[in-house]
Amino acid sequence: MERTLIKLSDYCLSGKAEITFIDTLNEYGLLHIIIEQEEKYIEEDQLKDLERFSDWYYDLDVNPAGIEVAHHLIQKVEALQHELYRLKNQLKSWDS
Repeated sequence: MERTLIKLSDYCLSGKAEITFIDTLNEYGLLHIIIEQEEKYIEEDQLKDLERFSDWYYDLDVNPAGIEVAHHLIQKVEALQHELYRLKNQLKSWDS
């Protein structure tokens, strides 16, 4: 399975984020930066999170610690929604 990498210097040139902000997200464990041949990358599947974090930081003035808390809470809500969906399906199968 081939992975697609997003070059962070190109992403930053688009004006969506600064490299120092992305480095901070990496320090908080919110993104995983891959370094290859002295260039920084993230995997394509992290792009949605990076854009969400950038919106929170630049548009809403949420600091990195707040981004970490919000991200953790969203992950919890998504896990609970998945569990609810699974339990509803299980109940439906028992009713049949």
